[in-house]
Amino acid sequence: MRAPPESLDTFPKLLMHHAQQRGGRAAIREKKHGIWKTLSWAQLSEKVQSLASALAESGLQRGGNVALVGDNRPRLYAAMCAAQWLGAVVVPLYQDAAASEMVHPLQSAGVTHIFAEDQEQVDKILEILPQCPAVTTIVYDEDRGMRHYKQPQLISFAALRDKGMDLLAARQGMLQDELAKGSGTDEAAMFFTSGTTGQAKGVVLTHAALIDRARVAAEMEGLNDNDVAVAYLPPAWIGQNIFSYAQPMVVGYCICCPESPETFLADMREVGPTYFFAPPRVLEALLTQVSIRMEDAGRLKRALYERCISLATRVGARITSGESVPLGDRLAYALGNLAIYGPLRDVLGM
Repeated sequence: MRAPPESLDTFPKLLMHHAQQRGGRAAIREKKHGIWKTLSWAQLSEKVQSLASALAESGLQRGGNVALVGDNRPRLYAAMCAAQWLGAVVVPLYQDAAASEMVHPLQSAGVTHIFAEDQEQVDKILEILPQCPAVTTIVYDEDRGMRHYKQPQLISFAALRDKGMDLLAARQGMLQDELAKGSGTDEAAMFFTSGTTGQAKGVVLTHAALIDRARVAAEMEGLNDNDVAVAYLPPAWIGQNIFSYAQPMVVGYCICCPESPETFLADMREVGPTYFFAPPRVLEALLTQVSIRMEDAGRLKRALYERCISLATRVGARITSGESVPLGDRLAYALGNLAIYGPLRDVLGM
């Protein structure tokens, strides 16, 4: 980054930095109807500013709370940054949560605005709306099946964006003031605990806390703005937020949103991520998938696979980290890379 890190202390400021430094490069890619669509940093910045203008017009103020319910989508991340631009706190919720499970987070956070992905999420919110009187605005992304919905709180993402575009020129001064007001000590996001031992509790993190952790992790992994990652985990999980929102904002790399969980592996093969983050259960699922396929392989292939995996388990981490290993192991690993490791990475999209 050319600007001193301490001056880029909020996510909207980081966004504007990338829009200026690498405006034409890809910020977010999304696969829709089998086609990858790209949003550049400059386009993302324009979308965020339009949304921020419309949200300000709708009454969102500094210190307010905005809930997000849905899969990883460019619109969801744009909504996050737009809310934070105005000094609001984003509250990501799990998209597979039942309507009754959303009541407590919405009530305790005092959420006034909600971004919902589709009809399924909107239906859940409308079901509990009488219990959440603070909610004034529900923005939905996909309008399929919602033609006859007439609730006054509802507005489509496209309509909100268009409204913001109309207001953008008149509100440019306000937007710059709000951007300047932002500080690393401002609250950025609220994540709710699982609630396995009691009522779920909201944990609030500041811009500084999230940016610092993202910067440290990026430095440890040696990430740069040429990297590509796949955003596939629930946005309500803090790990996914750091991996697919905070780190890209800090480093400037591109994230790719799969079309659906069912097409995740195929989509990942198409984009070939250079950086892959996964909790143990995801890695276990990948290992299980590979192991099952190897059970159907011939005896020679299975023996070669088992021998190479045993070698990788013993010295793989040391070789990839640049540590010294015996020459024989290094040569065997190179052969394994040609025969097993490389093809396996290709199949998994890595």
